[in-house]
Amino acid sequence: MLAKICSPALILVLLSAYLGGCVTTGLPEREVDLDKALKTHVQLGLRYLQSGDNREVARYHFNKALELGKRNPQAHHGLALLYQADGELAVAESHFKKALRYDSHFSMARTNYGVFLYQQGRFREAREQFQIASEDLTYNRRSYALTNLGRASLSLGDVVAAESAFSRALGLDPDLPQALLELAELRFDSGNYPEAKKFLDRYSAHHRQVPQSLWLGVRIEKIFGNRDKERSYALALKNLYPYSAEALEYQKMTANDG
Repeated sequence: MLAKICSPALILVLLSAYLGGCVTTGLPEREVDLDKALKTHVQLGLRYLQSGDNREVARYHFNKALELGKRNPQAHHGLALLYQADGELAVAESHFKKALRYDSHFSMARTNYGVFLYQQGRFREAREQFQIASEDLTYNRRSYALTNLGRASLSLGDVVAAESAFSRALGLDPDLPQALLELAELRFDSGNYPEAKKFLDRYSAHHRQVPQSLWLGVRIEKIFGNRDKERSYALALKNLYPYSAEALEYQKMTANDG
């Protein structure tokens, strides 16, 4: 996701004195582009944050970026993600809001802010953020914004809007795993079992099985009377995810059948 960048140690040396607008590195004298320095600090911060190697080093780089540009939306977005990981939710939200205040078209930050809100159960606010991000035709992760829009809509009980969002997401990325699974679930719930199986098969062809997909597979194959495939899904669910909520649901189903 991040562009390839040079060694962190070299970057720190080159950026150790930026206040004059240029730095002297010996002979010959050279000027360092401060905008490039800011972007490099943000890239390094995101790299350390994503790898999980060292949050404090990530924090250092994001704060250095803000020293170079107090209103830089990318630096505020990085700090928002960092404080979210730290569990400092109020601070994280303040940085999300600053990132969007300084760049209202920053759709990645808007999507991540929506995820932040969704995780706190603030579904209506989250849906608003996902809706705005999904309308940005230049956003290269628009399919993910649409999938999140669908999940937020589901959480608000709006099945029609959710189905529309998931379908639009698949229109942009036909292999998007979460949208495939969610549409499979919706088709199953509505009684359209052939369509549910079609979406689940599309998911299973390219993606790792998760508790949701295995439990759905059990129920679909039970409907069609395919005992071998039902047992195969059930065995995988019990062996791979024995303590999942879906495994518990399967146990309840078999107890009731007995």
